[in-house]
Amino acid sequence: MHASPHDPYVRVRGAREHNLDGVDVDIPRDALVAFTGVSGSGKSSLAFGTIYAEAQRRYFESVAPYARRLIHQVGAPAVGEISGLPPAVSLEQRRASPQSRSSVGTVTTLSNSLRMLFSRAGTYPEGAPRLDSDAFSPNTAAGACPSCHGIGRVHDTSEELLVPDPGLSIREGAIAAWPGAWQGKNLRDVLDTLGYDVDRPWRELAAEDREWILFTEEQPVVTVHPVREAGRIQRPYQGTYTSARRHVLRTYADSKSTTLRAKAERFLTSAPCPVCGGSRLRPEALAVTFAGRTIAELAALPLTVLAGVLRAAPTDGAETARVLTEDLVARIATVTELGLGYLGLDRATPTLSNGELQRLRLATQLRSGLFGVVYVLDEPSAGLHPADTEALLVVLDRLKAAGNSVFVVEHHLDVVRHADWIVDVGPRAGVHGGRVLHSGPPEELAAVEASATRRFLFDRAPAPAREVRAPAGWLRTGPVTRHNLREVDAAFPVGVLTAVTGVSGSGKSTLVSALAEQVAGEGRTVTVDQRPIGRTPRSNLATYTGLFDVVRKLFTETDEARARGYKAGRFSFNVPGGRCETCQGEGFVSVELLFLPSTYAPCPDCHGARYNPETLEVRLRGRTIAEVLDLTVESAADFFASVPAASRSLRTLLDVGLGYLRLGQPATELSGGEAQRIKLASELQRPRRAHTLYLLDEPTTGLHPADVEVLMRQLHGLVDAGHSVIVVEHDMDVVATADWVLDLGPGGGDEGGRVVASGPPAEVAASSTSRTAPYLARALNQ
Repeated sequence: MHASPHDPYVRVRGAREHNLDGVDVDIPRDALVAFTGVSGSGKSSLAFGTIYAEAQRRYFESVAPYARRLIHQVGAPAVGEISGLPPAVSLEQRRASPQSRSSVGTVTTLSNSLRMLFSRAGTYPEGAPRLDSDAFSPNTAAGACPSCHGIGRVHDTSEELLVPDPGLSIREGAIAAWPGAWQGKNLRDVLDTLGYDVDRPWRELAAEDREWILFTEEQPVVTVHPVREAGRIQRPYQGTYTSARRHVLRTYADSKSTTLRAKAERFLTSAPCPVCGGSRLRPEALAVTFAGRTIAELAALPLTVLAGVLRAAPTDGAETARVLTEDLVARIATVTELGLGYLGLDRATPTLSNGELQRLRLATQLRSGLFGVVYVLDEPSAGLHPADTEALLVVLDRLKAAGNSVFVVEHHLDVVRHADWIVDVGPRAGVHGGRVLHSGPPEELAAVEASATRRFLFDRAPAPAREVRAPAGWLRTGPVTRHNLREVDAAFPVGVLTAVTGVSGSGKSTLVSALAEQVAGEGRTVTVDQRPIGRTPRSNLATYTGLFDVVRKLFTETDEARARGYKAGRFSFNVPGGRCETCQGEGFVSVELLFLPSTYAPCPDCHGARYNPETLEVRLRGRTIAEVLDLTVESAADFFASVPAASRSLRTLLDVGLGYLRLGQPATELSGGEAQRIKLASELQRPRRAHTLYLLDEPTTGLHPADVEVLMRQLHGLVDAGHSVIVVEHDMDVVATADWVLDLGPGGGDEGGRVVASGPPAEVAASSTSRTAPYLARALNQ
């Protein structure tokens, strides 16, 4: 292959990453290219796993070997050759929860510019020394308020929270905040040894005793003589007392367990820090002003208002102030163009929707001014309302107009139609995919019969008329005041499929989470979100669904396992015994290369099987445990057809369109959409008797329209079985099939947070105040 230096194509030859079947494809540069195909077809393997990975590898080849050790690398892709490949920038969806210290200002780096402005051009009190920009950040030791450590809020507790039932004695569990099991018993025994009456009702104890037990900072150590139990000899030991308040605060601050932190949070109150007033900064930083305001006051303003304040600010002829304010205003303009002008710099990122976060990252790239690179974007339309998608297309066009190539892995049909070129991968998922069915202009895809995308782009038949279900009752929530919701009351129908709609940032997820909190304890509620099902490769599809327990039990029942005395633990790669000890059940080992980054290679002893040779000698109908874990869900369904406990799990995974996944597929390799469908499948396989409320947050994110059809069949099946389903959704084809629509808005942030319209889809589509209405009307009329 001899490509000229001016070859306008990226030419890929022999791509074999994941399920790609030796793919050869030519993709034009300086164009907007959409990679399409059903979930798991291989489009991300081509765009990210091959093209972006190779561009990154080539760039790192130019970096000094010692420096390369410090950079996370994705490794060389399995590909024959790629020519015509410019440098690449990746914008993947980050589904992990951002930290509470992360904010709009830190994501966009606008906070850095604002801090520099205050450091260099702020008005200081007379005689005060000039501060470095770090002193204006709540995330540094130089700037954080010493009382709240830069969080802005302080946590405390009260006797009413720690002891909800004062009629109980300490031995009966009056101090609800104490830990359970041995730790709680230890604290009771220590108190008993210290001379406190643990058998008298709490309310009858002296006030000073109650105060000390709950709030003391002392930690006395005493010798505890436990009460002897039948058959058990318990020796004296040194026990340390910790007050209930100290235990709760320490657990909340230090525990890595989300369950323990959530339990501790129930016993805490949260209030603005009395020292900094919630501004998170030291007094020295708050004494500096610009345009008559502190940095905390400016960071709290919506970006559109902040830009106006900066434009009007007098610079008194100072060149530094003029340059810094102009730069800041120009950078804010990029964010407001994407419809995010209602956000403030201090808005914490955990409170943002996926769509808002995605656009913030895009705005940062727009401002970078790079030229001649390939932007590889993972579903940039994910989490976006159709109105926001139009703003996204403008951004993508601007990136292209600046002299870049824009490659997007995408399911949103409006974005696909807008593309200059389509690379369609398929025809199906997993082993049934991995081939390029079409690489060319969008209109030519109409002739490709094997493409699952073609039907949705060109052959849209009108949706069959469907009778809207009548509600069996109502769930009412409110008044809700949280984030941008201000005393919002809402009613959700029972026994139907409800879609909650509205532009990004209008308050949809906030309202649904408030409903979830309200109905907790009033029947069964299941929340299915897109958070990962596990954070390490040891967590996989089989372990999460409980299928692995069934598989291991079947192996222990084989004649060979019985003869050897093998128990179920023998067939787990997470504990010693049956696993390969060289790689400790990982299947691969890390190879240190001195100045080069560590690389991973298959384990030299088990060759990736994860088990030791003795364990692999046990076979179930001809297959080892490693071979069973390597089966796809589809193949496993045939293999375990005669085992009801296994076939039920596998059937539900097939029902939600995950037949292409391997049983042992690590959780870290799964997309957010796949993780959500695995959670849904786990729920579907449980026997359901009582009414259940299912809450799903954007369940169609990451799904091809063909997969959406499969998912919606399952959700409608749940409703037909007598349950209630509420989905937060942007896909208008899904909303059109709902029984009830609750539309929030009309805008995002301060312009939203109200119920604009509610009723059956046809009724909401006719609303004159809803920004969703015209797009829903179009979907209903298709």
